Amino acid sequence: MRTPRSLLVTGAAGFLGSTFVHRLQAQRPTVRVVSLDALTYAGDLANLEGLPVPGHHTFVRADIRDTAEVIRVMEAHAVDTVVHFAAESHVDRSIEGPAAFLSTNVEGTASMLEAARTVWAARAPEVVPRFHHISTDEVYGDLDGDQPAAVEGDRYAPSSPYAASKAAADHLVHAWRRTWGLPVSLTHASNSYGPRQYPEKLIPVVIGKALAGQPIPIYGDGRQQREWLHAEDHADGVLAVIERGAEGSVWHVGGPDTLENRELAGHLCALLDEAHPEGAPHARLMTSVPDRLGHDRRYALDCTKIRRELGWSPRWTLEAGLEQTVRWYVQRRG
Repeated sequence: MRTPRSLLVTGAAGFLGSTFVHRLQAQRPTVRVVSLDALTYAGDLANLEGLPVPGHHTFVRADIRDTAEVIRVMEAHAVDTVVHFAAESHVDRSIEGPAAFLSTNVEGTASMLEAARTVWAARAPEVVPRFHHISTDEVYGDLDGDQPAAVEGDRYAPSSPYAASKAAADHLVHAWRRTWGLPVSLTHASNSYGPRQYPEKLIPVVIGKALAGQPIPIYGDGRQQREWLHAEDHADGVLAVIERGAEGSVWHVGGPDTLENRELAGHLCALLDEAHPEGAPHARLMTSVPDRLGHDRRYALDCTKIRRELGWSPRWTLEAGLEQTVRWYVQRRG
């Protein structure tokens, strides 16, 4: 087991990055955490408020593509572990403008890898270093209805510009390990949800539209199947890998339940009927819209490896997680 002493989190003011920082400080209060974020549209410093150990946390506003600045930060804080969450992640945005995804997800990852390689080659940290990269189930592409869930090492077949940019970033991580011996690990996660998620993703879109009494857009027939993973469970899976997962290893961190998008929206509407009865029934707002270009029908991850070897499994049931998430958005609306 390796215990980081100084850990750099990229994209730390975003949804998943901030959740990881909160969970890390709650479980490993002695670890010093450096949160790095460019504070673009999806980053919000409010996500890092109320940390369990604020004295062990430093925020740095910087762009992951600025290699020199990342090197400066890593050297100044003697960083021994990088957890790389920072990414453009919304498929619709990648269809509208793929260039930003290539810049952030591909060039940005290359910059981070090069910074880590440079710093750790010049001065080996006290703890064996680790560069951990956050990937997605979408790199495997569309699975047929009867096709087994993807396992670590399966062939990549990305469909969207977003998924392709993440696949490219994954290959860079493996290349930096093979070429320069950079110590790395990588996790593929299924769709994550929970409080603080930026309101462009499916669950906050459904909740936000319903609370506003506006049509809830459902792409196509709404039969697309996704696994759902609470952000805290995602964070715990990442922590398990960086502490106990072998260097060079790849892991799947997947949700406990699979729902079709229309089924998920209906369930959220039922929860909103209880939490916000003045707008009930919210399901009347569900409206079919033209399908997304290249929309994958099904993703699925086989998580046998992380359960068996690291003892990780989701703590949150989907029912409890969605109830918590709906309450958070309703309370935040005021």
